[in-house]
This record gives sequence, C-alpha cells and structure tokens, in this order.
Amino acid sequence: MADKRERFVALAEKRVSRAIHELRLIGNLSNTHNYTYTHDDAHRIVTALEQEIKLLKGRFAAGVLKNQPKFKL
Repeated sequence: MADKRERFVALAEKRVSRAIHELRLIGNLSNTHNYTYTHDDAHRIVTALEQEIKLLKGRFAAGVLKNQPKFKL
C-alpha cells in the first residue's frame, strides 16, 4: 500500500509542477507587447482550461465517493 502512495506522491508532485509551469507559460501569452489576441481568443483558452479542471475535479470526486462507506441500518 505504501508503494502505491509513494508512486502517487512522486507522480502528483511532478505532474502538478509541470502543469503549473505550462499554465504560467499560457499566461505569458497575455503580454500585449509580444502578442496580439482577441477577447474571444482569451475566452476560448480560459474556457478550455476551466472545462479540463472541472473534469479533473469530477474524476477525483468520483474516486472519493467510491471509497466512502455505504449507508446501512
């Protein structure tokens, strides 16, 4: 069991750090000195990222609900 936990922690730290780095790079696209974009472009990027976060939350919530004890009288 500890092996699964250790793998989870190692992968989570690596993947979340990489995702944060990539999000910051996407944020750099907002620099109007270097790039030109429309409000629609920005909205589509943010909407796509929000949708992925929503799906991610759902996957973790489903995992939590599966492990909760069932109601019994």
